[in-house]
Amino acid sequence: MSTRKLSKFVAAVCSAAMLASTAASAAPAGPAAAKPSIVLVHGGFVDGSGWEGVHKILKKDGYDVTIVQNPTVSLADDVAVTKRVIAAKPGPVVLVGHSYGGVVITEAGNDEKVASLVYIAAFAPDKGESVQSLIKDPQPGAPVPPILPPRDGFLLLDKTKFAASFAADVKPQTAAFMADSQVPWGVEALGGAVTEPAWKAKPSWYLVAKDDKMIPPPAQRLMSKRAGATVVETPGSHAVYVSRPQAVADLIKQAAHNMVVAAK
Repeated sequence: MSTRKLSKFVAAVCSAAMLASTAASAAPAGPAAAKPSIVLVHGGFVDGSGWEGVHKILKKDGYDVTIVQNPTVSLADDVAVTKRVIAAKPGPVVLVGHSYGGVVITEAGNDEKVASLVYIAAFAPDKGESVQSLIKDPQPGAPVPPILPPRDGFLLLDKTKFAASFAADVKPQTAAFMADSQVPWGVEALGGAVTEPAWKAKPSWYLVAKDDKMIPPPAQRLMSKRAGATVVETPGSHAVYVSRPQAVADLIKQAAHNMVVAAK
């Protein structure tokens, strides 16, 4: 091969290598890069620390996870706080809510970044509904949550009955701590009504806690069916996200995986 031809050959090889390198850097790094972010929203009477077990599992599996510390003073404020977290995410989000957090994600889930919703023993209201409207006519024989009379516009659960009603399958020491560290739940938040339920436009998943004494399982099944959710049932109290974090994380990962498959 002549010197001139050799030079052209080397130049062509270098050019091809540069193009391949550019294409590789622009492409996703692999399956992990395609994973959506997970945003977890807590409910009334508690803060986001109860998500710790679920958080650990999802982080170990390579997910970007953020826990919203919504103040539970009003639905509007909680939606605003949640949407700020969503806005900070670089890509699509799986939005997860427990209990009253289900109302928050039903409203905040209309954000364009939210790809799917996951309800964990949660309220899944329709348009115009609130926690207050959903609980006003309980079924005969349904357990009555031990909510104390409001003080200064906020609600608390009776500490002596907290474990039995909210966290019956949680370790006694943990349940006692949860009772002592309650976050007052605003009456205004209780009455916050959904303007447009995100589950009407986006896929949803629902975990029914079969031993729940706060939101009766029949009510959970009714709301999940109405939302057209993919439903999984598991033994567990209202604090199922604390007592059975693996079951909760598995459902969240199912929603995340479905989103990735649908995007291909």
